[in-house]
Amino acid sequence: MTSSHTVHFISLGCPKNRVDSEVMLGVARQAGYEHVGTPEDAEVIVINTCGFIGEAKKESIDTILEMAQHKDGGRCQRLVVAGCLSQRHPDELAAEIPEVDHFLGSSDMLRLKDILAGGAERMLVGNPAQWVVQASDPRALSTPGGSAYVKIAEGCNRTCSFCVIPDMRGKQRSRSEEDIVREVEQLAAGGVREINLISQDTVAWGRDLPSAGRTSLARLVEKVADVPGIKWVRVFYLYPETLGDDLIEVIAHHPRVVRYVDMPLQHAADGMLRRMRRGHGGDRLRRVVSKLRERVADLTFRTAFIVGHPGETDEEFEELCEFVRWAEFERVGVFKYSPEEGSRSAAMDALVPERKAESRHRKLMTLQRKIAHRKSTALVGRELEVLVEGSSDEHEYVLMGRHAGQAPDIDGQVYLSGGEARPGEMRRVLITQASHYDLVGELLDDDAPSPSPLPAARAKRVSLRVLQTDGRSSQSS
Repeated sequence: MTSSHTVHFISLGCPKNRVDSEVMLGVARQAGYEHVGTPEDAEVIVINTCGFIGEAKKESIDTILEMAQHKDGGRCQRLVVAGCLSQRHPDELAAEIPEVDHFLGSSDMLRLKDILAGGAERMLVGNPAQWVVQASDPRALSTPGGSAYVKIAEGCNRTCSFCVIPDMRGKQRSRSEEDIVREVEQLAAGGVREINLISQDTVAWGRDLPSAGRTSLARLVEKVADVPGIKWVRVFYLYPETLGDDLIEVIAHHPRVVRYVDMPLQHAADGMLRRMRRGHGGDRLRRVVSKLRERVADLTFRTAFIVGHPGETDEEFEELCEFVRWAEFERVGVFKYSPEEGSRSAAMDALVPERKAESRHRKLMTLQRKIAHRKSTALVGRELEVLVEGSSDEHEYVLMGRHAGQAPDIDGQVYLSGGEARPGEMRRVLITQASHYDLVGELLDDDAPSPSPLPAARAKRVSLRVLQTDGRSSQSS
């Protein structure tokens, strides 16, 4: 054990939260704190919470209570709770969990510096619309291999009936193109090869910027993909409105933009889409899916659906199942409706019984699992480019990585055999076996010149404990 101050981080929820956690990791590092992998060795424990759905809130509270025990039986001197749950319920948490020393909201990441310096007040929950990450902010990467998330905007202007994200994160605030590209250049200089662009509503990026600084999402994606050293660019969370032909063209043809679309559709029946206040009907969804399939060869399409929303009839659920059969999505996340205080859905009648919602969830996942297995099996015998991430989580002597159709954390792995490879390398792999989610492949001899050693900055990555509780990881195909 070193003599420096020590800190342990837990990041709950979505990749957007992970970026915030990495910023706080950077703040802690600047303050002279060493990150440790176990809470028993930490003087400060920081939990970045999720408050998206009921399951996520329960996971956050359980984690807080678990970590609070280390104040009695470990080295922990300060317990810090940050993020969406703190933003939404600061007073309740403060009253019910006195073991927590400090609370930070969803936009207060940089104020961790004040806590670590000592003397900060307990409640540091500010206005959620006050901050969005910048290239100049400190950040310590935690993603494996040569991958990183880049958050291009914060907040959301949508009014979906089931969602309270605008309350927790504020209205949309887009970063400038210049600042985003600057951060990508910094990441590339540190060895990052894959950039994953994220925000709450990525297709709306830039609409809130002054007209003088406004540009298109397609141009932003191109400029990020053109940064030297970047090999893959992936775009997450596209809202299912009409996509511009320019963005589709970039996804379809730019050599460093992966042919992967993440577009949470939530449902397919007109009645349900109206209740959800999605602003469109099922016909638009079919047009968007068809257009993307026609224009983007070898597309991987990920989406997400809610079952059990108030008012969902048996006929509407069957319409959703038929839509999934028709679309044959490569990846689908399904989660049961969770009534969120303050949302429009929470005040609706015609509640769906829990048992029926669970049955619908199970049926839709069973349907999708068969589609996913068929899609995975079709890859056997193909040669794919794989980003090597490092040793397998299950066995240190087995390497793993991802092909372009597998997003970090949520889409499975390619387990590698037949040679050696380094994290961050892009290698050709012959796929030999397939399951519903994962693949097995053999590393092929690479006649290309060996890549230069990755920059020393790569050694600064930390192993961050990440628990995804927003229905995407544990319930995805």
